[in-house]
Amino acid sequence: MITSDPRASRRPAEAIRIAAGVGVWKKVEISLYLRGAAVMVLNESVDDLIDDENFTRYLPMIGELGRPIRVQRGAPLLAKQSLFQIEEIDDDQLARLAANSNCVVRF
Repeated sequence: MITSDPRASRRPAEAIRIAAGVGVWKKVEISLYLRGAAVMVLNESVDDLIDDENFTRYLPMIGELGRPIRVQRGAPLLAKQSLFQIEEIDDDQLARLAANSNCVVRF
């Protein structure tokens, strides 16, 4: 779960790097959820975000896992088009996803 603003914090870039690194092991299922300003990492251009190279390098690896990247339904900063498969979910769906997970990490 990434909620930090990627324009002001390195945490979103680090979370993406970690998720991609763990996901390539294929020992666990990774579900990525973006909320608020964090949805900006899915924009076509991430040049104005901190550690933008982590997004361009590691987000495609997460996309290759075959699961959609989940995002806050109606997030105002979500781009109209994304290079990645996304699924907009509401807070109730997020709560169910978290409840059915073995581990939830928030950045």
